[in-house]
Amino acid sequence: MMVYPGNPEVVIELAQDIECGASSNVSKMSLGSHTGTHIDAPRHVFKEGEPIDKFALEAFFGPCKVFDATSEEKQVSLYFVESKEIQKGDRVLFKTKNSERGFETFRNDFVFLSGEASEYLAKKEISLVGIDYLSIKEKGSKDNRPHTEFLSRGIPILEGIDLSRVTEGEYVISAFPLKIEGADGALARAVLIED
Repeated sequence: MMVYPGNPEVVIELAQDIECGASSNVSKMSLGSHTGTHIDAPRHVFKEGEPIDKFALEAFFGPCKVFDATSEEKQVSLYFVESKEIQKGDRVLFKTKNSERGFETFRNDFVFLSGEASEYLAKKEISLVGIDYLSIKEKGSKDNRPHTEFLSRGIPILEGIDLSRVTEGEYVISAFPLKIEGADGALARAVLIED
């Protein structure tokens, strides 16, 4: 599995093995809280931020809008998001060229959400924002607004979603994070259902 540089690698090994006399197979897993498809909680960027287990479940299930931003070269811009019908309470996902390029190896030049677009969406008071890579912000950038604008308002960020087979439109999303007490983020199983 692709891992963001500097994050813990994924290690899965058998702790109990039927072939070695155990009554069942049991795996031991070690991985970071921001591995694969996951949700960022405010604690990810704020020392005293709310952890993942404090989010209301309503944010992770319900109507969702997917926007095709594959025309955006480097970042999903303010101009792009302003051109879309986005209302208070919307759950919003951005499909970018990231999905077309695949998720086999990490790419430093992934498409991200601009700071200005993040400010705009956060002020709209959307319920959830998501993007098709392991981070919503540019790698190495000092502009942390793609995290802080949302998380300071309690808007969860869904990262690492594969939208390669999804077209722009309205769906129902189910993307509940694992309930891990005090965690800064958690893995999620994100599914879009055609409305």
